[in-house]
Amino acid sequence: MDYFIVLFRTMLFYLIITAIYRFMGKREIGQLGMVDLIVSILIAELAAMAIENRSDSLWLSLLPILLLVIVQIGMSYLSLKNTKIRNLFDGSPSVIINRGKINFKEMINQRYNIDDLLTQLREKHIRSIEEVDYAVLETSGKLSVFKKDNKLFGEYPLPLILDGEIDNDTLRQINKDEKWLEKMLQDENVELQNIFYAFYRNKKLFLIKDSDLRK
Repeated sequence: MDYFIVLFRTMLFYLIITAIYRFMGKREIGQLGMVDLIVSILIAELAAMAIENRSDSLWLSLLPILLLVIVQIGMSYLSLKNTKIRNLFDGSPSVIINRGKINFKEMINQRYNIDDLLTQLREKHIRSIEEVDYAVLETSGKLSVFKKDNKLFGEYPLPLILDGEIDNDTLRQINKDEKWLEKMLQDENVELQNIFYAFYRNKKLFLIKDSDLRK
């Protein structure tokens, strides 16, 4: 009888957790944010405990898992609406190499050493740092690399505006300020709060307005 209960609970939680992750949205494992990873670990631990503790009621075992799912979906919704909350929980990309120069200060802030950098460059078949124009450490820990001979990108298009909020780190990296950005927006006859996404590349400002998304 105990074997039957274990098998039943195993299959049940397999189906439930599969449905939960389908409901929570598609995302590559390597792109999981910190909160996503924590929730995934906790769900796995709770499911294992629920299978082992056959004396607990099924509902009592499911309750903490459902609570985590609700919290995760709520945080995802808030992150979509608020850039500050998104940066608080998921962090923001860090420029490790800027115009061919290593940003040691940012490496220290991220506790990212030179061995980590060289390892990830080798994984992308890059033999030397001198080959790199820009390298960005994404929030997932993945390194995005743009070579100096990549004429498609010119200046790496870091976001200037996300959901109507200015990214001041990007402004500093391109040696611009908020007054310059305000003038650019005035020239385009658009207000800051109406911009969904904006980036600067090859001395040009590219905008995606909220109205563009509704077309």
